[in-house]
Amino acid sequence: MARLYLIRHGKPASIWGGDDDDPGLDETGQAQARAARDWLLALPETQRPTKVVSSPLRRCRETAEPTAAALGVAVEIDPRVGEIPTPAPLSAEARGPWLRKSFAGTWADIEGDLDYDAWRRDITASLVARGGTAVFSHYVATNAVVSQLVGDPNVLAFRPDHTSITVLETDGATLTLVEKGHEATTGVL
Repeated sequence: MARLYLIRHGKPASIWGGDDDDPGLDETGQAQARAARDWLLALPETQRPTKVVSSPLRRCRETAEPTAAALGVAVEIDPRVGEIPTPAPLSAEARGPWLRKSFAGTWADIEGDLDYDAWRRDITASLVARGGTAVFSHYVATNAVVSQLVGDPNVLAFRPDHTSITVLETDGATLTLVEKGHEATTGVL
């Protein structure tokens, strides 16, 4: 079984629903990205990632960059590990309330023009062939994978903190949760 690591991005310079729909990391987030890199590099060589994958969003790319630079690899961008798609034509201002309502329910109950239960299965399936990879993603995407693997229909399976590292294993055909990452002691933000 090969290990892979699902890492939530570092603390962004602004929150969802703010003026910037694709914020980078603030100073704390940059320090968190370096700490995630250091944690990954301290793993035994047989468990250390050799590839880096990121959501297309800036906060994930910036979190992934220190690890990729230290490993001497390029960051592969994969939209499948990106942020949860917002229903069209939901405005940026309406996204926050939509997310909060979604967090309180199940994957099947999320309102929108997408099958969100299928979305979480797709994210999970995209990771099966990614043994040896550090995957930098998002709060909801991490919950999608964890909830799928533990059979929890609820959107929130846990509250991954910024740069929380969830450990998974794959044999190339199945994906297994080894350990959830560090949980936030406060809300999503």
